[in-house]
Amino acid sequence: MAASAALAGKPSGSMPVAKSTSLDRRRTFAFFCMVFGMFMAILDIQIVSASLAEIQAGLSASSDEISWVQTSYLIAEVIMIPLSGTLSRVLSTRWMFVIASGGFTLMSFMCATSTSIEQMILWRALQGFIGGGMIPTVFASAFTIFPPEKRPVISPIIGLVATLAPTVGPTIGGYLTDLFSWHWLFLVNIVPGIFVTISTYLLVDFDEPNFDLFKTFDWAGLGFMALFLGSLEYVLEEGPINDWFQDDMVLVLTVLCVVAALAFFYRVFTARHPIVDLRAFADRNFMAGSGFSFIMGIGLYGLTYLYPVYLGRVRGYSSLQIGETMFVSGACMFLTAPIAGMLSRKLDPRVMMAMGFTSFAIGTWIMSGLTKDWDFWELFLPQIFRGVGLMICMVPINNIALGTLPPERIKNASGLYNLTRNLGGAVGLALINTMINDRWDLHLTRLRENVSWDRWTAVETLNNMTTKFQSLGSDAQAAAIKTMSNMLRKQALVMSFADVFLLLTVLFLGLLLALPFIKKPRAAPAGGGGGH
Repeated sequence: MAASAALAGKPSGSMPVAKSTSLDRRRTFAFFCMVFGMFMAILDIQIVSASLAEIQAGLSASSDEISWVQTSYLIAEVIMIPLSGTLSRVLSTRWMFVIASGGFTLMSFMCATSTSIEQMILWRALQGFIGGGMIPTVFASAFTIFPPEKRPVISPIIGLVATLAPTVGPTIGGYLTDLFSWHWLFLVNIVPGIFVTISTYLLVDFDEPNFDLFKTFDWAGLGFMALFLGSLEYVLEEGPINDWFQDDMVLVLTVLCVVAALAFFYRVFTARHPIVDLRAFADRNFMAGSGFSFIMGIGLYGLTYLYPVYLGRVRGYSSLQIGETMFVSGACMFLTAPIAGMLSRKLDPRVMMAMGFTSFAIGTWIMSGLTKDWDFWELFLPQIFRGVGLMICMVPINNIALGTLPPERIKNASGLYNLTRNLGGAVGLALINTMINDRWDLHLTRLRENVSWDRWTAVETLNNMTTKFQSLGSDAQAAAIKTMSNMLRKQALVMSFADVFLLLTVLFLGLLLALPFIKKPRAAPAGGGGGH
């Protein structure tokens, strides 16, 4: 295998060029197979989001239970992502990815065959846990098997996949559910999953396993990390819905999260071989890149959540219509990826990040003028700014965080880096939901004060509605009051959405102030050929 690693670098004078070129092509093809596996793993976070109602009906689940189809996947995945660095060093990239993609494919099949909500939650948790190992493994491979001069091509590709997959998830899910049934949300993974598993087994030879690491494996650290991250994800997911600490389970898991976090960090700094090596954060570029990745996670997952909620609850769109509207951002990301690659060769990464977050801010600023009548075309321009901003940001953030680390530290650092993006999304969604609920109540109170019986406009509107319902033979007065109340609630909800978009605008613009404090990235270390 050492010979293989040597072949991945610059050919020596005695090495046939054809053989080196053939090996490069093999590794490149193997890498793209892994990228496709990562796409499936990230896609499955959001592919169910537009079709939860259909799954709920098919499994006879309650409204409280159905949310766990998504939550169980997220909790399990966020535990695996930082763990993957250690497992990849123990098992090797090849076997780590074969197990992850094969297990993900099997669990996809089990999800499709579920006959109860309990079965679905179990298989989704296992699907997220096993499949989560593919995501950081691809990021690590990109920065260890390819030399620095190829990164302007490779980095936009993995950036595109990491941002495009959750964005087009509702679109693909909506189409599959509308054309076939919800079972195809999972069955669609089977054939590609088998292909990725077999091709990875046959083609990947990036490194060797180190089974000796199992002898010093920090099982206690793994347990504490699982409790810490799992509890944190649950609290962030369920807290806004259940009024935070008013809910006993949220309160208990918050305490458990704090205790497990203290125990986990104690193990990290005292264990001989900690489950996660936090020394990567001593690198200024990695710490800065991870911080920006955290904020980008808020923009990526927060906006992927806000648009469908508005379209469903305010506009009454079906899952297919939501998917078609959301496709604009995905198309913009796809078209911007090669441009981002070219810019990364010529521009300072900090300049690119400024361009990307400014684009983000422009899109959310436009959305702060949201009304209940906004449709596809009103959302068109903000989605363009969002899609372009995501890709322009993702490439330099990847390069700043991972592009200057020595090869032996990239596997572990990749898990931490991807974890920051997912945690950013979880924290962002919790803050967004909390703000929507709080601002909704505030705007509803203010609107009700304005729509009082001494207001001539309110009385006239109510009288017109009453007259309209009298012709339908119903209890006209009650129907008119109910309709007017629903109008107020919808208007208050739209105003709360506008407040969230305004806050996000301030957040993205605020990041521009931090850019001058980022150290200009050093030249990447030579020899990306074969990280061990």
